[in-house]
Amino acid sequence: MIGRVAGRLEYKASDHVLIDVKGVGYVVYVSDRVMAGLPAPGGAVALYTDLLVREDLLQLFGFTTLVEKEWHRLLMSVQGIGAKASMAILGALGTDGVGRAIALGDWAAVATAKGVGPKTAKKAILELKDKAHSVMAMAGTGPSPTPADAGSEDVLEPVEVAAPTSDAAQSEALSALGNLGYGPSEATQAVAQAAGEDPEADTAGLIRAALKLLAPKG
Repeated sequence: MIGRVAGRLEYKASDHVLIDVKGVGYVVYVSDRVMAGLPAPGGAVALYTDLLVREDLLQLFGFTTLVEKEWHRLLMSVQGIGAKASMAILGALGTDGVGRAIALGDWAAVATAKGVGPKTAKKAILELKDKAHSVMAMAGTGPSPTPADAGSEDVLEPVEVAAPTSDAAQSEALSALGNLGYGPSEATQAVAQAAGEDPEADTAGLIRAALKLLAPKG
């Protein structure tokens, strides 16, 4: 299994890139969102990868975070969602958007991805809703595979980079709510809703907002 590719970006195509790793070129398929964040050809790049193996096909798919990779694997576990559809969903919504849509049951958001119809979107919500908590809780637990120096002639080892603040805050808020006795599903839904209403909220802000949403009504 090839879990990560780090090297020099040789070229960008519409849906994939070629990464040279010490003389060996790897074709890696990426979402529109990942593609937009990659450097120009000649720059250093590192991606987590997932290898799709079929009888007549071997394809590598690249991700900037382990959370993104895990969402890809979960999305592909849904019947009717293949690698292309999964990448379209991640490209359209990003990891935050996918987690929020799954947690809140927002199938319409999932259906905005190219090639994903309402029936498939609803199926994804139904099958993955109870799994959103575990993936969202991964945020902030691992490094981003960002190269240390894009200008070096040699391929350098990536340095650890903190996860985006919103991801880390959601992960920490979920942990805090779990410690307070809230179940994974209700905690995930509350944090996702709170993050959607205030994307810039820090951990404390998300916890306060989620607790208000979880408070008994009436």
